[in-house]
Amino acid sequence: MSDSIGVAVIGAGMAGKAHMAAWRNAPSLFGSTLPPVRLVSIGDVYEPLAAESAQRFGYARYDTDWRAIAEADDIDVVSVVVANKLHREIVEGLLAAGKHVLCEKPLSDSLDDARAMASAATEAAARGLVARVGFTYRRAPGLAAIKQLVEDGTLGRVLHVSARYWTDYGSSPDVPFSWRFAGVPGTGALADVGSHLAYVAEFLAGEVQSVNGGMFTTAITKRPIAAGFALRGQAVPLTGEFADVENDDYATFNARFGDGSVVGSLEVSRVATSHPNGLVIEVFCENGAARWDQERASEIGLALQSDGSRLGGYRQVVLGPDHPYVAGGMAMDAPGVGWGQNQMFEYQARAFLDEVVGNTTDPLPANATFDDGVHNMEVLDAVARSAADGGATVDLAATVDLTATAGVHA
Repeated sequence: MSDSIGVAVIGAGMAGKAHMAAWRNAPSLFGSTLPPVRLVSIGDVYEPLAAESAQRFGYARYDTDWRAIAEADDIDVVSVVVANKLHREIVEGLLAAGKHVLCEKPLSDSLDDARAMASAATEAAARGLVARVGFTYRRAPGLAAIKQLVEDGTLGRVLHVSARYWTDYGSSPDVPFSWRFAGVPGTGALADVGSHLAYVAEFLAGEVQSVNGGMFTTAITKRPIAAGFALRGQAVPLTGEFADVENDDYATFNARFGDGSVVGSLEVSRVATSHPNGLVIEVFCENGAARWDQERASEIGLALQSDGSRLGGYRQVVLGPDHPYVAGGMAMDAPGVGWGQNQMFEYQARAFLDEVVGNTTDPLPANATFDDGVHNMEVLDAVARSAADGGATVDLAATVDLTATAGVHA
C-alpha cells in the first residue's frame, strides 16, 4: 500500500450509500492517525445509479463491472454491498487481486459459499490482507453501553433476553419483486434482518448453542414485476405480471446462549407496518435489566434492583461522552446529541481502516471475521431446520456437522 488508501464501494443501493459516506467520514473520527483516504470508485451494474452516487459522495469515478475495481492499481480497500448470492465470486476475486474487503452480512446465501469465502479470507490473511464482515449494530453506542454494564457487574449475569427486528419494507403488496423475495425459506426476513438480530443477541447474551420453535410465514405470496430498474422504496412502472414470493416475510425462534442457561426469544418481520427499522432488545440480568430501541438510538432504558421497589422501573439514560463510541466519534460529541445508524457504518469503516494500517494506538474493536459470518449463517440455518421440522430443537454443533458438505441454504 502507498502512503494513502484508495477505497471503492461495489453496490450503490441503500446500504451501499451508507458505506460510501462512511469511508468519506471515517478518517475524521477519534483523532485520526490514518493515512489520507482517497475515494476512488463506485461500482454498480446500473450505470445511472453508479454515476449519480460517485458524483454525490465525491468519488473520482464509477465502474459497471466489479472486475475493473479488482484490477485497478489505485484501489486498496473495497466494500461489497450487493445481493447475497453475488458475494462469493466478487469477494474471492477481490482477495485474489490483493484488495482488503469489507463484506455486508449475511456472508453469502449458502453455507458452502460462506465457508469457501472464510477459507479464502484465511489464505488472504497470510498475504497481509484484511477480510471482514459488517456486523454494524455492534457499533451502536447503546448496545455497547449495555454490554459494558453486563461485563462490569452493574447488571451482572444475563438471565434471559427478548429481541425483535420489525421492518415494513415489504408490508405493501405493491412492492415489486426483487432478489430479497427469492430463495428458499430462511433467505427472506430471517437472512435480511434476522442475521442482524442473531449477532446482536449473541453480543449481549453469549454464543447461540441451540434453537427451537422455528416458524416461518409468507404473508404476501405474490409481488408485481417491475418494468425497469427498481430502487428500494421508489415507485417504478410495472409489467402487470406477478412473481411468487419464495421465502419468509416473518420468522420467530427461541435460542439458548452461552453455557445453555441463558434463553431468549427472537422475532423478525419485513411486513410490520409503521416500523421502518424497529430493532429492540431487552436483557434481564441478576442485578437488573436494560433495553435498547433503534428508533430511540441515543438512549437506553436501565433498571437496577439496587434502586428498590419504591424507585424501581426503567429510567431513561441519555447516551453521551461517557459511553462507547461517542467521545471523539462524532463531530459534536456533547451529551444529548443524537445520532443514528449512519454513524455505526462510520465506526465500522474506521475500525476496518485501523486494521488495514495496523493502528495500535487505541484502535476500535475489530470487525467480525468471515468465520464469525459463517457462524451467523449456521445460526440461521439451524432456525430453518427447526422450522422445517415443526419447531424441533436443533443444536448448533450438530448443524455444523450436518451441513459441512450439504450446501444447505440459510
